Amino acid sequence: MGGSESEVRQVRLVAHFPGVNNTTVWSDPASLSQIDFSSFEHLARTAERGRFDYLFLAEGLRLREHQGLIHDLDVVGRPDTLTVLAALASVTDHLGLAGTLSTTYNEPYELARQLATLDHLSGGRAAWNAVTSSDAFTGENFRRGGYLDHADRYERASSFVRAVRAFWDAAGEGAGGTGAGTARHHDRFFDIEARPTLPRAPQGQPVVIQAGDSPQGRDFAAASADVVFSRHGGFEEGKAFYADVKRRVRAHGRDPESLLIMPGVTYTVGDTAAEADEKALHVRYQQVSGQTAIRFLESVWGRDLSDHDPEGPLPDADPVVGDTGITRGRTRMVRDPAATVREWRELAEAKRLNIRDLVVEVSARQTFVGTPESVAADIITHVRERASDGFVLVPHITPGGLDEFVDRVVPLLQERRALRAEYTGATLRENLGLPPR
Repeated sequence: MGGSESEVRQVRLVAHFPGVNNTTVWSDPASLSQIDFSSFEHLARTAERGRFDYLFLAEGLRLREHQGLIHDLDVVGRPDTLTVLAALASVTDHLGLAGTLSTTYNEPYELARQLATLDHLSGGRAAWNAVTSSDAFTGENFRRGGYLDHADRYERASSFVRAVRAFWDAAGEGAGGTGAGTARHHDRFFDIEARPTLPRAPQGQPVVIQAGDSPQGRDFAAASADVVFSRHGGFEEGKAFYADVKRRVRAHGRDPESLLIMPGVTYTVGDTAAEADEKALHVRYQQVSGQTAIRFLESVWGRDLSDHDPEGPLPDADPVVGDTGITRGRTRMVRDPAATVREWRELAEAKRLNIRDLVVEVSARQTFVGTPESVAADIITHVRERASDGFVLVPHITPGGLDEFVDRVVPLLQERRALRAEYTGATLRENLGLPPR
């Protein structure tokens, strides 16, 4: 299963709490609350039992709208990230605690202080997924509104991360001391001089995660981040992304090993390959209801398609050129709708697919499907061949979607010495094998 023991690189694993995305299944009887603390605790304890590196919370600053109505994949179930992570610190001992927090609608000093507090409360387990938010729709929830031009989002984010790191570095040493230095950061986005109110964090600096995929986003990650949350979970695309980002890391004068690349992936296991395939297809049709299929097409066509039958053929109409605003809170699904529609029509004709079938076909996200043995082997191969340094597992069920992976796949990874049997580091940064900051 992937070469000799000396060739087996250590697999990094992250647990993504199921939330507002196209993988979560609300209709399954096993799906429970998005806001009860018991759900967060269950997933966290399961991840720690599987010796995962950290738990990852996404952030939704505003519920998406589709034709003026709340999107059917959204739910009023997004409690405050830092509050949840602080609570999880009390029921876990080793698991890292990562939260997604915007560089657009926060302030560097405040966020640096909040994350340093979490690092102290958790004994050095805090992590921050730094994201940008540029759309005016989200900005309506904030005093500054949609002031930030799209072109400025990564420049501000880079400035924001530098300011936060300056505050962390200015903190004093010692368990009982206060900040010994003054953090100064001056540019066109921020003009700040501040003295930290906490001792230096147990990790020195909490782990910084970034998820951008554009050339600008990749450069931002290569210069500033400790971990990249990637969407390139496939083997060949993963290898290409991995090589590109590591090259950018070197160009910024950093050791390529100082940045980990962790794609978001899903999994389905069965006693046989055929059973796993059947289970995976069942999950896909749970994820793509008829209503979801129509709304998916509307976001590509840019027009109202509510009069179409999800079990019927694709629309005859051409997609609308430009942003129609039919879906708010997310970008249009594809960059070239006309070319995409042509490809989908050819695919639907060749395979005799109706609308719902087509959406299942083109939006499938199952990455690892097979027996526990084959899934473990595939994971080891991806990491050994530098398609990733590990994976962010995105289960489709809240909160028990990780249970089967931990029970059936994790022991095989440990048996092949690709995954730790016990935590060895005192902090998240140490457990990830990242250099101190």
